[in-house]
Amino acid sequence: MKRLALLGALLAGAGLATTAPDLTLQQQAKKADVIVRAVLGAATTVKDGDVTYTVIPLTEIKDAVAGDVARLPVHEGKPALFFLRGVDDLPTLGSGQEVFALLYAARADSPLVGFNQGLYPVVNGQVTWNSVTKARVDALAKAEADRQAAQPATANPTTAPTGTAAAGTGASTGTGTTPPASQPAPTPPAPTTPPASGTTAPGTAATPAPTGPATTPPVTPPAATPAATSSSVPVLITDPVKFREALVAARGSQ
Repeated sequence: MKRLALLGALLAGAGLATTAPDLTLQQQAKKADVIVRAVLGAATTVKDGDVTYTVIPLTEIKDAVAGDVARLPVHEGKPALFFLRGVDDLPTLGSGQEVFALLYAARADSPLVGFNQGLYPVVNGQVTWNSVTKARVDALAKAEADRQAAQPATANPTTAPTGTAAAGTGASTGTGTTPPASQPAPTPPAPTTPPASGTTAPGTAATPAPTGPATTPPVTPPAATPAATSSSVPVLITDPVKFREALVAARGSQ
């Protein structure tokens, strides 16, 4: 791990940020050696040979969610987070801040799983994103909103009603409109002996036997376009109890 730290120091000195693929909470939980709910102390600077770390002690372990806390590096008798000095994109960490921390046990550029993804501050009793992850999530949400705004709106065509009965005829006009009031209603023909089925008297128009209001098949409107949702924008479990349960469940599925 000393070799990894030295490599990180070289990258930091060259102005390069360490990157890692985005991980889901379940993936982070599976990768973590240790998961704790803890209170952060004040940051100090520690030199280890040619390598300099920013060290943040865990002044209070409120919950050892998974793994053995004794595996974590120690500073002045307290388990601590060792961040390689000079590495970009470190989250904002304040003394007295309560967090869920998903950690690697060995020293590296960042002790947080997924390079700074595995830190979740608890603010006003709610689990939140850390500053680095929140910026990424906000960018994903904005890109998704822009994508939805760029989609053409789909107008739902208005379907004219069908099966409206013409006044005084007892049959549907089949057109969906009622004749104007000025137009006389058609006079039904005088009762005659109905011709045999399938035949029509010469010179007369076929008149279907009245069977009550005609019905037409229901018109199925076009399927509504579902509201666009994005699987690329993660959703955070903000309740600490449920958050912990999700971590434990993910570890149990390994």
